[in-house]
Amino acid sequence: MTEPAPYRSTPVFDETSLPAALQAAHSTKAGTWGILEIVSGSLHYVIEESQETRPMATGDRQLIEPEQLHHVTLVGPMQMQVHFYREKPDIDPDLNAG
Repeated sequence: MTEPAPYRSTPVFDETSLPAALQAAHSTKAGTWGILEIVSGSLHYVIEESQETRPMATGDRQLIEPEQLHHVTLVGPMQMQVHFYREKPDIDPDLNAG
């Protein structure tokens, strides 16, 4: 299955331009999926409900489920981008659960 094209992507954020809103609990809208992509460096992806923390590094991608509260935590220099989809992208949801 081919991954659908995103309908929107954020700019590439770094540790100085990352919006505070992404570092606090937030979610996508109903029916909106996301993929968090680490362009360089590392950060932590945290799922609010379980407080599960997923370390992520360059090249890692994380599926963001609709309406799932989450946030990211900086751990140093990084670049990241989020891509938004109207249907579920074909990536493993536990890609970075290691």
